[in-house]
Amino acid sequence: MSSLSRKQQTQKRHRRLRRNLSGTAARPRLAVFRSNNHIYAQVIDDAAQSTLCSASTVDKELRAKVTIGANCDASVAVGQLVAKRALAKGIQQVVFDRGGNLYHGRVKALADAAREAGLQF
Repeated sequence: MSSLSRKQQTQKRHRRLRRNLSGTAARPRLAVFRSNNHIYAQVIDDAAQSTLCSASTVDKELRAKVTIGANCDASVAVGQLVAKRALAKGIQQVVFDRGGNLYHGRVKALADAAREAGLQF
């Protein structure tokens, strides 16, 4: 059994991921953060250290549609919204950063929805 908490294990995985993963102006990073109650996604240019666009279950656009922010339906809505906002800014290709979370459930639902909405990764 690990002596690290679940959050510490996630942070350790995220640090390990980020060693080789970085967003550029041509191909920014789609970073996902998953909390117990909500899910957040940002498109980040690491070279300029700026967030190009973002979406989450706490956005005003999604609060009306999404009643529970911690399920796969909410993740699909966030994935579609972040893809729509990125495409509006002319971003078509991104690098997916799962944030140290395992690639299943809500994180996978967000990624699949963003792909279907037109983002390439």
